[in-house]
Amino acid sequence: MPDMEVENSSVSKAEELKVLANGAFKANKFSQAIDLYSQAIEINGQNAVYWANRAFAHSKLEEYGSAIQDASKAIEIDPKYSKGYYRRGAAYLAMGKFKDALKDFQQVKKLCPNDPDAAKKVKECEKAVKKLKFEEAIAFPESERRSIADSIDYHSIGMSPSSSSVSTQAAIVVVTAMVLAGVVGMVGPAVATTVAGILVAVLMVLGAYWWGGGGGSGVFTKSRKFELEVEPQYSGARIEGDVITLDFVKKMMDDFKNQKCLHKRYAFQIVLQTRDMLRALPSLVDIDIPDGNHFTVCGDVHGQFYDLLNIFELNGLPSEENPYLFNGDFVDRGSFSLEVILTLFAFKCMCPSAIYLSRGNHESKSMNKIYGFEGEVRSKLSETFVELFAEVFCCLPLAHVLNKKVFVVHGGLFSVDGVKLSDIRAIDRFCEPPEEGLMCELLWSDPQPLPGRGPSKRGVGLSFGADVTKRFLQDNNLDLVVRSHEVKDEGYEIEHDGKLITVFSAPNYCDQMGNKGAFIRFEAPDLKPNIVTFSAVPHPDVKPMAYANNFLRMFS
Repeated sequence: MPDMEVENSSVSKAEELKVLANGAFKANKFSQAIDLYSQAIEINGQNAVYWANRAFAHSKLEEYGSAIQDASKAIEIDPKYSKGYYRRGAAYLAMGKFKDALKDFQQVKKLCPNDPDAAKKVKECEKAVKKLKFEEAIAFPESERRSIADSIDYHSIGMSPSSSSVSTQAAIVVVTAMVLAGVVGMVGPAVATTVAGILVAVLMVLGAYWWGGGGGSGVFTKSRKFELEVEPQYSGARIEGDVITLDFVKKMMDDFKNQKCLHKRYAFQIVLQTRDMLRALPSLVDIDIPDGNHFTVCGDVHGQFYDLLNIFELNGLPSEENPYLFNGDFVDRGSFSLEVILTLFAFKCMCPSAIYLSRGNHESKSMNKIYGFEGEVRSKLSETFVELFAEVFCCLPLAHVLNKKVFVVHGGLFSVDGVKLSDIRAIDRFCEPPEEGLMCELLWSDPQPLPGRGPSKRGVGLSFGADVTKRFLQDNNLDLVVRSHEVKDEGYEIEHDGKLITVFSAPNYCDQMGNKGAFIRFEAPDLKPNIVTFSAVPHPDVKPMAYANNFLRMFS
């Protein structure tokens, strides 16, 4: 009988902890919720609900690897617990693993056949998988793809107002659509589907021919006039000639602040000029800060343009005397990502030594496709810019070193010891981030409180301890690692015996986390970090993830 009382007491205590954890979750205190769910699991590790709830909290912190592990444990405990499959499927979806996600959502539908929400999510996931398969089928090998940037001459854009003829390619596409519509009217949709398949195949062959330049007058050849004449009534910022000036950048930022658009002609110029500068840089950039001068490092901005403006209000605009390094993840999640990236790129064009830019894990096609940047660019500019930004992101350096003392990288360190700065310089970065290796780890890894190395809570990269940080610094005669990549309640966190600082510059991340933002000012010659924190400022009523894929917004 006493044993039964102890068992009942333990169950009650675990339930109390779960209630407290649920309250912390509702207050957006996800780290606290994880701690409380963990305590409940320690008392009663056979309750699938605790594991599934902790998985959900991990997902809110973008710790999708940990979310998958917890959800899998919930499924192991109770194979009929639909929420376990649901949580795991949502985590797979957030990582872009659509096929794995689909399997879990199909299981949810099987367990809950009358749940319309489950059926809807399966349908959306099926659409995503079909789209992915189609894109894979028509994709060109990287070796055969031509640079879209090399096909654009912004000097010619808008310089041929009389050139208004429709290209042969465009005409064929229009005619195809008209023929298909006629077929549907005459024979019905069933036969029309077969006809559509044939037409798509023909267009794919023609598309390959045009893309390869075989047509001579392809859409992306330099001789092509883009017919983007700057209209006389356009009242926004203008670039005179090839030089991007501070006056232009200020006018552009003011226009963005008032939710006005920049003309595509000037957007092309900014992005293409930035590409030329970035391509010439090594994968690891050394920055020299003269004695008596200062240097500012910012973390993730994630499309929060109005908070970026606030950073400039607090710390001054980028200039040769007031230089910045923005440490990756400029875009995605926030719905003003285009305004952020064009502003940062414009400052780079205005004065290359005023601003340095490092690649984050979100400067990639796979992330942009899921988390909103691709949709935002397509909505505000065009499909051409989607491809152009993807290409330019591959030119971003991977890390920086300040005065041979401070190593700055977006994510973290490595799965092996002995990595030297020369190894980072030697990385061929001009590609989409791989799923393993030095480049992947630079963009994705996170510090951990325990020594040694562990699996990544994100499902990509790894976790590394203070001993790993210490050895890396010793091997390369460095003093400090500065990285970003993780939201922190105070905007920063000092770890690993003071040898590693995380800085995050997107306050009230995604309009829900309630965190502060931060940036770090270094003063030469000692480079002692001075950390400045700040709160979020108001922004227009455009929600985060407004341009993200529909299926992902369903789970947000």
